[in-house]
Amino acid sequence: MFFATLCAIVWIVLAYLIKLIRFPLLGIDDGICTLVVIAIWALIAFMPMILNYQYIFYSDEGEKIIFRYFNAGITGGKKNSIEINKNAFAGFRTVSKYFGRKRSIILLQKLGQGVAKFPPVHISALTKEQSKNLLQSLSSYCPEN
Repeated sequence: MFFATLCAIVWIVLAYLIKLIRFPLLGIDDGICTLVVIAIWALIAFMPMILNYQYIFYSDEGEKIIFRYFNAGITGGKKNSIEINKNAFAGFRTVSKYFGRKRSIILLQKLGQGVAKFPPVHISALTKEQSKNLLQSLSSYCPEN
């Protein structure tokens, strides 16, 4: 995001303030070039929000499974936390959208009245290796069916 913003600012400075770039550039008008630069910046800026990227902290040390997370991107978001006792952990489900680009897990907890499900924790920002390790760790605490 920082690099994209820096590139957009440099483009505007070079093209309009210093007038170092001569138009038409490659046969394209200055307004069209600027719109393309701004569109690329907007795509990079809003992609974390579209794919629900979240910063995630996960711990399975001790008696509880702990998730702490918040949304990434321009708007950020409130901090959320999920803590489940390992003996009350009922499993999890994975959900995938947009051809696997938007992935999330839904945690389940046993209660006296049945099973409760938590809001989804989006794991789209994790690498494949990190996702695999997280899912393996959670699977190790799933009750045998």
